[in-house]
Amino acid sequence: MSRYVFRLPDLGEGTVSAEIVAWLVKPGDQVADGQPIAEMSTEKAVVELPSPVTGKVISLNGVPGDAIAVGNELIVFESADGAAAAVKSAAAPVPPEPPKPAADASDVRASPATRRRAREAGIDLNEVNGSGPRGRIEPQDLESALKKPAAANIAPPAAARPPSEPGAATEEIKVLGVRRVIAQRMSAAKRNIPHFSYVEEVDVTELEALRLHLIAHGGSGEAKLTMLPFLVAALVPVLQRFPQCNAHYDENRDTIIRFRAVHAGIATQTKDGLKVPVVRHAESLALQPLAAEIRRVTQAARDNSASREILTGSTITVTSLGKLGGIASTPIINAPEVAIIGVNRVAERVVVHHGAMAVRRIMNLSSSFDHRFVDGFDAAAMIQALKERLEHPAMIFIR
Repeated sequence: MSRYVFRLPDLGEGTVSAEIVAWLVKPGDQVADGQPIAEMSTEKAVVELPSPVTGKVISLNGVPGDAIAVGNELIVFESADGAAAAVKSAAAPVPPEPPKPAADASDVRASPATRRRAREAGIDLNEVNGSGPRGRIEPQDLESALKKPAAANIAPPAAARPPSEPGAATEEIKVLGVRRVIAQRMSAAKRNIPHFSYVEEVDVTELEALRLHLIAHGGSGEAKLTMLPFLVAALVPVLQRFPQCNAHYDENRDTIIRFRAVHAGIATQTKDGLKVPVVRHAESLALQPLAAEIRRVTQAARDNSASREILTGSTITVTSLGKLGGIASTPIINAPEVAIIGVNRVAERVVVHHGAMAVRRIMNLSSSFDHRFVDGFDAAAMIQALKERLEHPAMIFIR
């Protein structure tokens, strides 16, 4: 037997450190080569690390929430194949697609989010039938299992539980992983960027009619046309006129970087918190391919399969809460960008249209800008240009 020290490998694109989200093993556990041993958070992605050897866990370095630098000791094993392990450690491969968590079986396949949900609910994933590829347990499989009655999950009768003082219970939740990254980034953005917001209402009656018409005449395999593809398609030519809004601010070099390409960040709510997957080169995509790409990257963000490339590199962000979008909002800029376009809900309102009262479908745009680099006049002119294209949807197809 030999002692083998597993050091944190580079998890992709020059990552210098990663945060421990959860240990999947404990000292004394016997693990198999390739068995998931830890969940690590890098930027906005959570990945699983597989064991590089077959052996016994001797010690773990750190607790959930700790940041570990690449190359630093992560876990120590007692292994019979130390020589082979050394070769694997030198290669420091990026972890493959996660084999499933589970109490003792390394062949159960599921995402980190699904495993975490199972642990919280006390569900043994060995007992769940997976409907995904190669038996992978999908979120819906776990939800179905949670709905099944289980004796272990039945709470004791109220009389058997000790009485508690009303309102005395508290719950402490450590801020870890993606949620902590979100907190840090949002705090820095709000603290360092002098935001100003601009709200304008847009009549999307004609756009909604066009959207429904295209859906009715589209193919069965086409991506669903929501408002977002139309908005991004309309935004592309507008940014050609207002390049100062499709930009990054490099604070270290005190330099503004303007982009000809439009890499649209789509703010997406997930179980782990807000993520911003990126639709690259939106200017090169027609409406239907754009809708398909938005669906692809947002789904990847939600199911934790998004790569680092999908979650980085946006030049401007669009954020929408759909039906929960409210009347107005003040979105926080996704640094190092200098603008964010916020979409509020569509609602029928009585307005004056062509000199007469009419019921129209109205949607507000609530957008924020970095006042250091985008003047109020330019921000207003940009939103007005976007409004014009959305209110005359034929213009969306003219670039």
